[in-house]
Amino acid sequence: MIANPERGEASLAVAGRAVVLRPSFTALVAAETELGPLFALVERAAEGRLGLAETATLFWHCAVPHGAVTREEMGEAVLGMGLAAATAPLRQLLGQILQGR
Repeated sequence: MIANPERGEASLAVAGRAVVLRPSFTALVAAETELGPLFALVERAAEGRLGLAETATLFWHCAVPHGAVTREEMGEAVLGMGLAAATAPLRQLLGQILQGR
């Protein structure tokens, strides 16, 4: 599966395989239930206050298909790439949250 940036999708390597991150309604509701309001999440990201765990959690909820990777694998992937490199897929997802399709 290839990420479609026009749909707000991003891709990242997790446990040696490419994982598509798709900010679907279901994924974002699940992330919001766990992380709190998405608008507040976007504000924290804009202020540089979004943590490693929050980033990995958002990515995990948006991974397609859901359950394709474990939370631990996603966390290790984000840690391995570093928060600076995780900014690109994060920006793609947050842009979709703010702008919609």
